[in-house]
Amino acid sequence: MARLTVDDLKKIKEEYKSTLTLREGGSRAKITVHMGTCGIAAGARKVMEAVLDEINKNNVKDVIVTNSGCAGLCSKEPMATVEIINEAPVKYVQLNEDKIRKIFKEHVMEGSAVQDYALVVGSETAY
Repeated sequence: MARLTVDDLKKIKEEYKSTLTLREGGSRAKITVHMGTCGIAAGARKVMEAVLDEINKNNVKDVIVTNSGCAGLCSKEPMATVEIINEAPVKYVQLNEDKIRKIFKEHVMEGSAVQDYALVVGSETAY
């Protein structure tokens, strides 16, 4: 196997950074993959990889992908939250690569939440 050069590493860094960087404005959706220890143990890395793959395959530029720690529902991991601008967030549970790909296609790209995998629609309030 050939050794990587500094230029190779820079290219990898830029490609990786471009898929995870939170862009200022211009984003219509945000996908948060919950990656606490419990989420990772349940398969959250594969869920994240599938989301990034869908973004790259579809050349999507207006969706933010990020991660967070534990969402507090370890038995429901892997989990992800999808937020579409001007809509209530949807928390999806017990995900795998196929489920997140369906969520990406139907919810993120087409605007219809996937009820079969949704735990809750909306967010917590302090009042």
